[in-house]
Amino acid sequence: MTRKQTRIWVPRHSRRRPGSVSRRMVFTWFTLAGLILVVAPQEVTNKFQFAFAQIFRWPLSIGRNISLSARTRQPLGDAVSRREHSQLQNHLANVTEELVEKHRKVEELSGLRNRLYALQGAKLMLADVITGSIDGDNKLIINRGESDGLAEGQFVLGDNSIIGMISEVSARTAKVKLITDPSSNIAAKIGGLDVETLVQGDGKDSVKVQLLSIKHKVQVGADVYACKQPGLLDTAIKIGAVARCKRDDGNPLLWDITVRPACEIKELSEVAVVIMNPRQ
Repeated sequence: MTRKQTRIWVPRHSRRRPGSVSRRMVFTWFTLAGLILVVAPQEVTNKFQFAFAQIFRWPLSIGRNISLSARTRQPLGDAVSRREHSQLQNHLANVTEELVEKHRKVEELSGLRNRLYALQGAKLMLADVITGSIDGDNKLIINRGESDGLAEGQFVLGDNSIIGMISEVSARTAKVKLITDPSSNIAAKIGGLDVETLVQGDGKDSVKVQLLSIKHKVQVGADVYACKQPGLLDTAIKIGAVARCKRDDGNPLLWDITVRPACEIKELSEVAVVIMNPRQ
């Protein structure tokens, strides 16, 4: 005799697993939460918004970055190649360095004019030394020329002192005959003496004072200046200082005076040319 099996019908909603929540219940909870936020004070809703932003800050930031990336993405046709980008960067670096160098030269010229206030009406043209002591003849070549207003006879400064004069000019370069050149003769005077004389290069690294009588008292260390010359130099500027003074062996009535230049000419990398009548 077999036992008869019976099936018991169980409603679908009662078949849910333990702990599960129906969709209707979830909808009801969110509806109640929304109503609570609507009627809640503003201070409470502000705190809720702040807490929400803190909790979901990371996923929100990812979405924001993706959105910004999509907005700022340029069309492929507007993008430059890596080589062009490198060229632009190099050009910017070159222009920046050029501006820095020009700013430095402006500051140097300003300081030079302040120290040589008597040359305020003159133009000081800075120039780089290209080569020095050509074949031992005490000359310099500089990278300025006729196109920059240079002309023969103009005085050249190094470290705020006279180092020579322009002897030859081309369009973009010029030759400077140094005060140490044997063919250089510059009107000069010794500080403390009311008398003009000449200084001539000795062909080495010094200059000699010419034809100065022993009746004038000369002290070692006294400054020696290039005399003012109309159209070329409006004020006396230092050449050097007396390094030695003794009677001339060939003429005991004259001094044999050696003058040491005021700067180390061989170490100069930059000079300034005095242009008294600059072209407008």
